[in-house]
Amino acid sequence: MYFRTIKDFEKKDGKYIWFKGKKLLNLSSNNYLGFADNRTITERFLNSAGTDYSFGSASARLLTGSLPVYKELENLITDLFKTQSTLLFNSGYHANVGIMSAIAADVIFSDKLNHASIIDGMRLSKAKFFRFRHNDTASLEKLLKTKDFKNAVIVSESVFSMDGDIADLAKLVELKKKYNCLLVIDEAHAFGVFGQKGLGIAEKLGLINETDLIMGTFGKAIGSSGAFVTGKKALIDYLINKARPFIFSTAMPPVNAAFSKWIIENELPKTLENRKKMLELGGKLGSESHIIPVIAGGETAALCEKLFDNGYLALPIHPPTVPEGTSRMRISLTTEINKKDLEALCSIIG
Repeated sequence: MYFRTIKDFEKKDGKYIWFKGKKLLNLSSNNYLGFADNRTITERFLNSAGTDYSFGSASARLLTGSLPVYKELENLITDLFKTQSTLLFNSGYHANVGIMSAIAADVIFSDKLNHASIIDGMRLSKAKFFRFRHNDTASLEKLLKTKDFKNAVIVSESVFSMDGDIADLAKLVELKKKYNCLLVIDEAHAFGVFGQKGLGIAEKLGLINETDLIMGTFGKAIGSSGAFVTGKKALIDYLINKARPFIFSTAMPPVNAAFSKWIIENELPKTLENRKKMLELGGKLGSESHIIPVIAGGETAALCEKLFDNGYLALPIHPPTVPEGTSRMRISLTTEINKKDLEALCSIIG
């Protein structure tokens, strides 16, 4: 078993990170649009926000922790997605655990490579759950045909966090309708990146209204923290009353909700061309997205050390985060990284 330790990074500045006294190109970040740790962005937000927002909510939303900024952010997400209602969570992990553990279904069908937060939520639920082969809708339909259920949920990531490939969302919608299921889509790594407005794969494919719940995070492309779930009002009201991570958590700091709202309104609309370039670069490196897996098995750690020596930070990903035998580097592109930055990288990894 791989023994994990916390690394003591010295500082971050844009696409660079300092570790062990070296300035490195950061290839292990979820800061896809370069908003996090951006001093110019931070100063502009603070100049706009002033001292209106505190650094702590001091209560859960259902007690005294709900302030106007939370509802303003929820309403913004609802308006952008043209859904019925939205609920904020403290993180993507909280959101997925809350959704999957609370959802009123007797069976859940989950892609085999869905994030650990989805798996943990299913384990806490009262439902039976079945994991279909990764991105294999024929495997899913076989399960749908052979399992007895009254109320079922299909759940999938849109952009898979460790492989960078994209779910066949159109087929998932078709199967959801055919077998009368709910469809939950995790857009954590797509929100802010895909679609004209940056809303994710469902927006890109015109399928937002064909899904029942969409989860997205503010802690990746948006450069803030927290997450949201948006969809039908009846389902959001249900989560308000049943999702334990929402009910029993102190609300996120108001300043983070305000920052997320400000980024989405003021900065995200400016990123379309840079997002296109980032995804084009990912395509040239063999990925469907901005996430490029380099599966090296037992050689992963040595490869990461070699990259470190050449000015790159690419951290190894080991089981149980990925299946046994598939240890890898997960290269995460950002809009600040260009083709020239990766020339030496490509020669090293071959």
